[in-house]
Amino acid sequence: MRTLSTPSPALICPPNLPGFQNGRGSSTSSSSITGETVAMVHSPPPTRLTHPLIRLASRPQKEQASIDRLPDHSVVHIFSFLPTNQLCRCARVCRRWYNLAWDPRLWRTIRLTGETINVDRALKVLTRRLCQDTPNVCLMLETVTVSGCRRLTDRGLYTIAQCCPELRRLEVSGCYNISNEAVFDVVSLCPNLEHLDVSGCSKVTCISLTREASIKLSPLHGKQISIRYLDMTDCFVLEDEGLHTIAAHCTQLTHLYLRRCVRLTDEGLRYLVIYCASIKELSVSDCRFVSDFGLREIAKLESRLRYLSIAHCGRVTDVGIRYVAKYCSKLRYLNARGCEGITDHGVEYLAKNCTKLKSLDIGKCPLVSDTGLECLALNCFNLKRLSLKSCESITGQGLQIVAANCFDLQTLNVQDCEVSVEALRFVKRHCKRCVIEHTNPAFF
Repeated sequence: MRTLSTPSPALICPPNLPGFQNGRGSSTSSSSITGETVAMVHSPPPTRLTHPLIRLASRPQKEQASIDRLPDHSVVHIFSFLPTNQLCRCARVCRRWYNLAWDPRLWRTIRLTGETINVDRALKVLTRRLCQDTPNVCLMLETVTVSGCRRLTDRGLYTIAQCCPELRRLEVSGCYNISNEAVFDVVSLCPNLEHLDVSGCSKVTCISLTREASIKLSPLHGKQISIRYLDMTDCFVLEDEGLHTIAAHCTQLTHLYLRRCVRLTDEGLRYLVIYCASIKELSVSDCRFVSDFGLREIAKLESRLRYLSIAHCGRVTDVGIRYVAKYCSKLRYLNARGCEGITDHGVEYLAKNCTKLKSLDIGKCPLVSDTGLECLALNCFNLKRLSLKSCESITGQGLQIVAANCFDLQTLNVQDCEVSVEALRFVKRHCKRCVIEHTNPAFF
């Protein structure tokens, strides 16, 4: 009869934890640990000692633990709050816990963290165990999060691609050893993938199908990638041509984050708008080559756009803000911090056209003054978050106008602004739920 096996806690935990001696696991492990975290496989724990020389009847029977009195469904519910490594630990306690810990409902998500973990082997061991009932396929696994696991390589992603056809969410942020080819394998073999986070993966320059998948799905292969959420923050080598390919293949995108993709220009944004007309949230913060022409292209998203971040895009001025304000009337969030070309005229146009604005960051915009704040306060009554950090032209008078009209204000940042204590107290009286971030030592 075949014996089931379970990954050891050493799959997750470093070898210097209690229970390991001289870098080697206990006698039940099938592999040793030598200076690194690896995956080990164990047989399920026995229900009782069976050595003939041990007389169990002579021992006093221990009182049953409180948790053992719980029904199975309650224990499974408790297990559902545990991370992957702790769930593997629980599987080694006793046979009952072993069976409960491998309940399919607990394995819709695998979450691994840590810089030292041998995540490639961990994924191989876990997927092999989860494939026992359905050979070579993990039908229940929908989410894999291995963010910050720097030892993840293409081999680990290939394991996911081969074994997890029902995968819907993959987060590999900070795993800088993975390449385009591994990502292509995942999006080609996991047709239900909707959420992909490759932020900080500096080798990733594109998202596309493999050549084999493209040939099989041609000419409709461009619509086969169902990704809706894509985070490529800090993918420094992403260029306009790569964004063109992404847009052409991921036409269902609704959330796209391109923070600090410093090689992107207005041309890349033009491709994006052509193919991805359903984008609701877009961030191009710190993309220094994005200018007013890029905002003109973004404005073509019209009322679908709800969230836009253009922080520290130094080439953006009132002209670009006017484009966005004119066509994106349902905008709820705008981060324009550090766009020093924005003035009161841009804020005024924004306030009069985007009246449903709830969050605005115009910090470090030295040309915005009380005049712009007055227009904002008289038109955007639903404003909840406002950042004016380091706005040198802002005074207490402008803050009082905002507080008198925006009663739902919840967060106000006036750090490094020349505002009086009286103005801050006025804000606190009128906006009782407002948290004020300031640098005035006299106000508390």
